[in-house]
Amino acid sequence: MSKTLSETRLTVINFVIVFYFVSIYIINQYKLDITIIDFFREILTLPFLISQIVFLILGSLFLIKNGESHFLTKLSLILLAICSIITIGSFF
Repeated sequence: MSKTLSETRLTVINFVIVFYFVSIYIINQYKLDITIIDFFREILTLPFLISQIVFLILGSLFLIKNGESHFLTKLSLILLAICSIITIGSFF
């Protein structure tokens, strides 16, 4: 797993997923109604939801396997976990 998923890749992917859901929240908060943004939101939301759970599991396994990791990796995993709780919690 360490050859295909390095620590920097994991950190970048986690931050991209968190940034996507934060930007969706901001778009909804300010009620931006632009067709191209709505189009990409509809296309990308389901893959990002699935990848959110997958990378949360992979990141947890990565941290368990490699005890020593950078601060940004831990921060990205914590932010991804918070984002997952809020996102999945919004369905109920």
